[in-house]
Amino acid sequence: MLRSWRVKLKLLLATVTLAILLSWLYLFVGSLEYGRFLLLPPCLGEQPSRDVEREALASRVRRVEEENQQLRLRLGQVQAEGSDASPQWGVSAEDGDPPKGERSNRTACPKQRTVHKCELLHVAIVCAGHNASRDVVTLVKSILFHRKNPLHFHFITDSVAHQILQTLFQSWMVPSVHVSFYNADDLKPEVSWIPNKHYSGIYGLMKLTLTKALPSNLSKVIVLDTDITFATDIAELWAVFGKFSDKQVIGLVENQSDWYLGNLWKNHKPWPALGRGFNTGVILLLLDRLRRLGWEQMWRLTAERELMSMLSTSLADQDIFNAVIKQDPSLVYRLPCFWNVQLSDHTRSEQCYTEVSDLKVIHWNSPKKLRVKNKHVEFFRNLYLTFLEYDGNLLRRELFGCASLPSPPSNQLQQALEELDEDDPCYDFRRQHLTQHRVHLFFLQYEFLALPDPTDVTLVAQLSMDRLQMLEAICKHWAGPISLALYMSDAEAQQFLRYAQASEVLSARRNVAYHIVYKEGQFYPINLLRNVALANTQTPYVFLTDIDFLPMYGLYDYLRNSIQQLELPQRKAALIVPAFETLHYRLTFPKSKAELLSMLDMGSLYTFRYHVWPKGHAPTDYAKWRTATVPYRVAWQPDFEPYVVVRRDCPKYDQRFVGFGWNKVSHIMELDAQEYELLVLPNAFMIHMPHAPSFDISKFRLSAGYRGCLQTLREEFHQDLSRRYGAAALKYLTAERSL
Repeated sequence: MLRSWRVKLKLLLATVTLAILLSWLYLFVGSLEYGRFLLLPPCLGEQPSRDVEREALASRVRRVEEENQQLRLRLGQVQAEGSDASPQWGVSAEDGDPPKGERSNRTACPKQRTVHKCELLHVAIVCAGHNASRDVVTLVKSILFHRKNPLHFHFITDSVAHQILQTLFQSWMVPSVHVSFYNADDLKPEVSWIPNKHYSGIYGLMKLTLTKALPSNLSKVIVLDTDITFATDIAELWAVFGKFSDKQVIGLVENQSDWYLGNLWKNHKPWPALGRGFNTGVILLLLDRLRRLGWEQMWRLTAERELMSMLSTSLADQDIFNAVIKQDPSLVYRLPCFWNVQLSDHTRSEQCYTEVSDLKVIHWNSPKKLRVKNKHVEFFRNLYLTFLEYDGNLLRRELFGCASLPSPPSNQLQQALEELDEDDPCYDFRRQHLTQHRVHLFFLQYEFLALPDPTDVTLVAQLSMDRLQMLEAICKHWAGPISLALYMSDAEAQQFLRYAQASEVLSARRNVAYHIVYKEGQFYPINLLRNVALANTQTPYVFLTDIDFLPMYGLYDYLRNSIQQLELPQRKAALIVPAFETLHYRLTFPKSKAELLSMLDMGSLYTFRYHVWPKGHAPTDYAKWRTATVPYRVAWQPDFEPYVVVRRDCPKYDQRFVGFGWNKVSHIMELDAQEYELLVLPNAFMIHMPHAPSFDISKFRLSAGYRGCLQTLREEFHQDLSRRYGAAALKYLTAERSL
């Protein structure tokens, strides 16, 4: 009997001890969850108030204390009964469970709506101007890097952003990405009546018009500012639509600054907002519900009412969104703050994350952008720079298991690639010719307006990173418009941007167009670059040159006068600018033809490439040029490759020629085939500045295979020329064979 009582007492003590440990463990885990909730809600879309959580936690503490008191009381009763073999504490396992109602106090995460891996996600972005078009690329890269779903980008753009982004996406050719453009000019009347002090101008109000701007069959969309960076798959945000109640139509993150509290400075009077208000850098819009609610009339009436006292908006569309929500709070779904970590000065953004894994979306919503004050700003800046300099070519990846809609250009390219013979000794040349390079037009601000001047001319050239130092000198020599194609990686493009912005000479010019052609392949695509720069000129005439040449001072005006005097608009002609060179890195540049001839006689200047490639410029007839006072005509000769001024609609450069060799020769040959007159200008000149040999010319000199492939490409070019121009092209083939 005694033994049985001891066994039961031990069992009771073990049970009590275990119950106490489990109770305190339960309490500890609960407090951890509560502490975690202060930073990040455990479930997407759930944001119960802190007061409710504190009350729930206090209730759990009281319940645990009551259970402990009952256990102590029962233990005392057992010990008092001594040898009584029948303890009176008999509690079943079921009795020990919390009551059913209490068990349900802990809010379980509702089942998260999953996004089908091939579901098409829609993203809308307002983008206007050169700078925003450049910034939005980093946002797009961060989305593409993480995404696992097909995407449809809807861009509300001005004409500048439309041209830039349309060319970029067409040349990028990312699978399972669709792009649509909507003309912002059509939407301006909807919001132009609203006075706005925000630096975004009228475009900062465009998000109010999305129910009208976007297709009527589009039911929902994620709306993003251009200064957003994603740190997770956007499908996670898309899934939050499934959390909306029947009345909720807009998903927003609470504003993390004190702006709408109205206490930033004396007489600070913000627009009305619910509590701290909401930030509109990331918005989830249920478009179909908004249309049924009469959204256009709703926001318009609210704006009209508030503007009577506020006079203007300070934060553009954000003020009006908040005023509407203040009037009807049931419209808004409160997104967890990690979906819009706002990095402006003096925000509460640090409460949105404790670990890197907590980050979802970073919002550089301060005018200072990367220079904003935040104790973790270095980390955020590095994350942003990762995507800023990330090689966009790596994002051209298919989505596994999702059939992408075929596009004609993509299909044609794929077919051409499949037809290549990998055993062909010139396979690399042919593969480079078919490479689709990403192109970002007008990388920097460009404000040149083409005048109705039939004689205006643009300098056209191409370069890579190792010729960047020539830009300032050319800008000092040429006052007219310039169109440049720059062959760079994503990282190099950012280095160039910083260089140009820091240069007093370059930053002062607004008539220089910089077009980035992103690196891909092993050869320098010189004629592709020339064609990109040529295609994006806006003047009737172009001066086709190379970046290593400095034009004479005043050449821009001289060419315009020559075009007029020679009545070039009524004739088909190419004006030749004679080329010279110096072997000295420091040169006192001649200010006139007389000075140049003097330097030529003294040996400080030479006719271009007279000692290594005389055939290239000998037909210019430098001896005649020395005494010429009027333009004179010269005949085409084999390997002639002068620098010329022609109409903008001249033949394009043949892009099969990559790297070194025959890239200009083939172009001059086609000009001659089209019966262009070749006229040498008597008082124009340009001087080639010395530089280290390019990588491609080194390969040409060292590789017999390289030279052999160049010869093969020349023969194929002759055949194509014969097919296009018939018997008129026979002279080129005859001249080639006679060499």
